[in-house]
Amino acid sequence: MKRRKFIKDTVTAAAGSIIVPTIIPASVIGKNPPSDKINIGQIGFGRIAMTHDLQDTLPFDVARVVAVADFDSKRLASGKKFIEGFYAKKNGKADYVNVKTYGDYRAIIADKGIDAVIISTPDHWHAQPAIEAALAGKAIYLQKPTSLTIAEGRLLSDVVRKKGVILQVGTQQRSSPQFRIAAELVRNGRIGKLETVKIGLPGDPSGPEAPRQPVPPNLNYDAWLGSTPEVYYTEMRVHPQNSLTDRPGWLRCEQFGAGMITGWGQHHFDSAAWGMDTELTGPVSVEAVAQFPKSGLWDVHGDFMSKAEYRNGVTMLTSGGYPNGIRYEGTDGWIFVTRGDYRASPSDPLPAGQASKALEASDPKILTSVIGPNEIHLYESTDQHGNWLDCIKSGKEPVSPVEIGHRACTVCLITHIAMKLGRRLEWDPDTEKFINDPEANSMLSRPQRAPYGTNFIKF
Repeated sequence: MKRRKFIKDTVTAAAGSIIVPTIIPASVIGKNPPSDKINIGQIGFGRIAMTHDLQDTLPFDVARVVAVADFDSKRLASGKKFIEGFYAKKNGKADYVNVKTYGDYRAIIADKGIDAVIISTPDHWHAQPAIEAALAGKAIYLQKPTSLTIAEGRLLSDVVRKKGVILQVGTQQRSSPQFRIAAELVRNGRIGKLETVKIGLPGDPSGPEAPRQPVPPNLNYDAWLGSTPEVYYTEMRVHPQNSLTDRPGWLRCEQFGAGMITGWGQHHFDSAAWGMDTELTGPVSVEAVAQFPKSGLWDVHGDFMSKAEYRNGVTMLTSGGYPNGIRYEGTDGWIFVTRGDYRASPSDPLPAGQASKALEASDPKILTSVIGPNEIHLYESTDQHGNWLDCIKSGKEPVSPVEIGHRACTVCLITHIAMKLGRRLEWDPDTEKFINDPEANSMLSRPQRAPYGTNFIKF
């Protein structure tokens, strides 16, 4: 959407570490010159893959999804059917593509005929396959959060940079024009000196106890658990066996993530950093209070409030008590930006229509202010998956590169650590360590259950 048209529509509604340029992977240049299609393997097929990642990648003619991997054979069969059905309808040929299926994603990474992977797995299975794909020279689209731990995220970013592959993080708000426009206006001083950023972010509900159940024969449960501790199987802990669109239970189990602070937090912290000009650094202190369930299977945080302070003098406050979105407050006014009616998947927690005004300001004239040619212009993308594909072809840095993704995820994770410890923490964004706090630093990584985990990758 063009900026002027977007602003006009919005105002009308309102009135009522160093980035290193990446290169094309050698496998793409050598096997598939820029005029050919990009062969893609889909790692993980569930809610996000079906309703978002594949939905937004398959329509591009340059992309050809040729393989799918999943630890659940039912989901694997559904993925093959979904991809082949899309191509059959689009091309009018029932046999346009014969999608390969793998019960182990490493087969996709080992396949030299595959140039790129989309990783749409549970959070604890993000960093390892991304690192392995980077080592194999493949381009990567990685769902957020970037990693389960800060240590994993740092390793991932370093490997991607060293290998020179294209990695796009799935923080797709960067490709929604209102978030870029808001950040540009803030960065160019349209609300004066930025002082405070308020982010609205909900918590998760608690749940009941869940009894032990037999592991379904179609699920490789040991592999699904991956690097996390061995615990008994219950469907409520994993994903629904008879639905691909319902929210899976692992989202609300700390064993596999951190809850909404990473689930939606990376989206908003990433967008906020764009406007704060803190994309490649982080806060110098963080403190938080949060409610955690006292019983039940689901144990991620509920209602919470956090405060982060930055070297540039900006204070960032986050709470479910604020409207879902980002409010920049400066000496001369404020700007509020949100997704509006957009949802990445049908089960996103914000109901459609709840927040239809995607961009608002203390004075509507702020939103129509023209950014001059000599002012700050931010990276413009209108489609997150399309931008990824374009960058695979061109070798340019994508709109959501790995280091920026790692930094945004880090804010989520140190906030979660502050929730757990319940005290103010001093953070050094240069060394990525807490200052004089061994207990907090011990939480920068997690024990990993062999043979799974980034500790056991063969470099």
